Amino acid sequence: MRVLITGGAGFIGSHLAEALSSLHEVAILDNLSTGRRENVPPDIPLYEIDLRDKEALQAHFAKHEYDVVFHLAAQADVRTSVDSPIEDAHTNVIGTLHLLDALKNKPTWLIFSSTGGAIYGEKSTFPLSESECPFPESPYGIAKLAGELYIHAFSTAYQVPYTILRLANVYGPRQNPHGEAGVIAIFSYRLLTGQPVYIYGDGEQTRDFIYVEDVVSAFLSVLGMPQRTYGQVFNVGTGVQTSVNQLYRLIAAAVGVEQEPTYLPPKVGELRRNALSAAKLHAATGWQPRYTLTEGVQRTVESFRKSLQLLNP
Repeated sequence: MRVLITGGAGFIGSHLAEALSSLHEVAILDNLSTGRRENVPPDIPLYEIDLRDKEALQAHFAKHEYDVVFHLAAQADVRTSVDSPIEDAHTNVIGTLHLLDALKNKPTWLIFSSTGGAIYGEKSTFPLSESECPFPESPYGIAKLAGELYIHAFSTAYQVPYTILRLANVYGPRQNPHGEAGVIAIFSYRLLTGQPVYIYGDGEQTRDFIYVEDVVSAFLSVLGMPQRTYGQVFNVGTGVQTSVNQLYRLIAAAVGVEQEPTYLPPKVGELRRNALSAAKLHAATGWQPRYTLTEGVQRTVESFRKSLQLLNP
């Protein structure tokens, strides 16, 4: 298959590109605002295009045909979306619309990376299934829901085939430890380098943390079963709630330190609790997560440790 990954130089996208490259003809489209060229395997072509540039995107699809587009390019930080909702919408809504407009007369299957961590809003019963009514409370979640609705509208009007995956809180090697999102990467890096670690709020807020290799396998499971996944929305999570305090202790143990975190006031727009049921995806494709949080954290910490050793031999 001819496959394009938007955001393929980023954290999740580069892992997906590696997994696909041995079986398919893979290309990457990325503006490198947060993605990194060194994440891209040298044999995979990288097209440096911003989804907000409609003309450049149209020109690209006029020259290149794909069987599948994995749409992962996004502004993925809830806190950034709260501070700059217009910029978030330019990337996550307008960028997605530009992509849909470029695909509307093609038989290309669009597999969209949405959010299960922000799209449902505050709920009381967990884990959440896809039947829960989305009610996002952050601009990021609102933009992702808008993207889902536009995809459905373009499918109805132009027969664009699609599948939507709502991801829980993804973590693992290559995640940026210097931004606001990606708490496991941030905690790991700061503990490994002897810096203070900040927890916003009381630390009892919960998330569903899923290792990046499990997310990649979920994408691959969908790709392998189009008849069972076309036009469907699936959660990708573990179904397990873990508090930030529990997570901190797990990472500190993996690093081998007894440092205490510093607590700061809570951030606007963050949910109190979240966990996703992936029963629907399991029923459709047989997918289920492989890595426990302890295993994934250990692998992530070791990856950051090796990277730091290379920088400071």
